[in-house]
This record gives sequence, structure tokens and C-alpha cells, in this order.
Amino acid sequence: MAQHANDKRVTLQQVADDAGVSKSAASFALTGRTDQRISQVTIARVKAAANKLGYHPNLAAKTLRTGTSDTVALVSDFVATTSVANEMVAGVLNELRVHSKFLYTVDTEGRPKAEKHLIQTLLDRQVDGVLYASMFTREIPVSAISDLSNITGQMPLVLLNCLSSHPTKISAVVPDEYNAGRMAADVLIKAGHGQRIGFMGQFPPEVTGGVQWHGWHPWALEQRLLGIRDRLAESNFKLMKIYESDEWDVRSGRAVARKLLASKEDLPSAIICVNDSMAFGLMQILQLNGFSVPRDISLISFDGSEWAKACIPSLTTICLPQREMGRSAVRLMLSQKSGVTKHVPMPLSVGGTVARPSSR
Repeated sequence: MAQHANDKRVTLQQVADDAGVSKSAASFALTGRTDQRISQVTIARVKAAANKLGYHPNLAAKTLRTGTSDTVALVSDFVATTSVANEMVAGVLNELRVHSKFLYTVDTEGRPKAEKHLIQTLLDRQVDGVLYASMFTREIPVSAISDLSNITGQMPLVLLNCLSSHPTKISAVVPDEYNAGRMAADVLIKAGHGQRIGFMGQFPPEVTGGVQWHGWHPWALEQRLLGIRDRLAESNFKLMKIYESDEWDVRSGRAVARKLLASKEDLPSAIICVNDSMAFGLMQILQLNGFSVPRDISLISFDGSEWAKACIPSLTTICLPQREMGRSAVRLMLSQKSGVTKHVPMPLSVGGTVARPSSR
């Protein structure tokens, strides 16, 4: 690539001079304008000159000229700064790359004032659209949705891994949690556990959500439970037992397991865990107390996280389609369709934790 005196930026005029065309013709050739009569030979000559000289367009000038910046903002609570859901960011980046667009990403850590300031700052940079993402699937209060709409105005806006608590014109992309719940129940029914299935991960009545995540209520919980119950009811079964927990982590899984074993209650032959990390904790305590998984108790969970792979045997789990959700959110934003809620299917990952019930 050519070097120029003082490493000054190559100008469009230099490209035009090298190609032997006017500056406006060079601009039309490089921006793909089809409403001007410029031959393919001329376009090829201009592009060759741009490559030879190392020309890069002035994006600020392009934004002023076209009103678009080819940039998109991803505003999230904890998505980018935790390892829990950052596959969504990868999906967003993958799809934007297809459309030659770039990404700004910021985390607000759930602070409303910071959220408003960051969104306004990104809009001041003339982004072409906003993706508003949540680390875990939850409903956004109507007041927060109203604030978002007021800030972004006519800007394309899509909710990613969250949705409004009331009907809205804002489009959203979420995992298909209801059918994931049905799938979990179906796997266990087909393995012969229909009459003795437990569920672990329901919050007590006084708890709306995990403390570390501001007590936000996870929409996924009610959808998974609804799917589980509906599928069981179709086969004339119902949940044998629901085990409550105030968090959804490994420690909580261990705590529930200890309570379960200390109660001397009749154990279910299979347990559906609300996520992989709770299943990991449950499985540890069961195995330490002489229970074999899946010979004595079968386990199935949700998320498809690293915890599922860390278990021995590996967990059968229903995976969050985070990368595909990210891609879908970009496509929905670029389509500028409003009021669409896309439910992305959650695939089953078969591990070694489901078997037919033992005769114990």
C-alpha cells in the first residue's frame, strides 16, 4: 500500500485524479450509487485507485451526507461484562459483519440514570439503531419501555432477551422458554418418569428474583414451568414436588439438595432444574451422599452452559440460543418491523443424566 508524505490521509480528490475522473464520479463509484450513469469500467478504475492509494472514506462526512453511520448500539444491563450471556454479543457482531456495520456496546449494571445517559450519548453519535439487551430473560416494566421510546424516538429499537410487560410496538427477540419447558417434561415422560418428576428453582412467594440482579423477576421461570405443567397434564401427570430457592447458583443447588435429603421425604425419580448451575450443585450433594445420577435420580436442566459440561456425567440440558438471538435481533432491527416478538427455539443437548427409573 502506498505511503504518502507525512502519512496524511488520502483524499477523495486524489483518488479521482489518479483514476482520471471527477470527484463526484469517484464518490458515486465508491458509494455504490446506481442512479448515476457511471460505467462498470469507470467504477473498477476508481476502486483500483482507492486500493492503490490506501483511501479510507471519512465516516463523519459520510454520516453528515447520508444520515447513516453504519453503527449500531447494544445497551445492556450485564451482558457485555459477564460471561453468562455474551454469546448474544457474538451473534450481534456476526450478523452486523454481514451488513458491514459496526457495534458500540455499553453496560449499565441496571442503573436507570446511567442507562438514559448512555443511550442519549450513543444517539448523539448518530447510531443507526439500538438493541436493548438483558443478561437473563425478563420483562421490562412499562415505565422503562416508555422511557426507552421517548429517548430513542423514531430510531429502530429492538429488545433482546427481554420483552415489555405490556403490549407494545417495540419488537423483541426472546428464547422459546415455553416449548423448552414442554421439551424437558417430554424427555422425562418418554423415559418413564411421568409420575415422579420434581422441579427445582421456584422462588419463594416473598422473593421476586436473585438479589445480585436487583430482584428482577425472570420471565423464563414462569414460561418454563407453564410448559412443563402443560406437557405433564397432557399425559395426566403433574409435578410431584417443587423445591424453592432464593438464588439460581451452585450454592443454592447444594442447599436445596441438603434440605431434600434431610427431609426424609420420598425422592422423585427425576428433577428438572431451572438452570445448569443449580443442577451442578444438586448433583454434587447427591453423589456425595451415595446417589448415582442417572441410576437413582435423573436430571435435566436449562441453559446449555459450561456447568453442564463440567458435570460427570455431563448434564442433559436445553440450551439458550444466544448467538442466534443476537443475529435475529439485528435482522429484526434492520427490517424496521414493529410489534414483532420472535421466539427462538431452544435446542436439546443430550448428556448422560437421564435414564429409565430404577426399581428403588
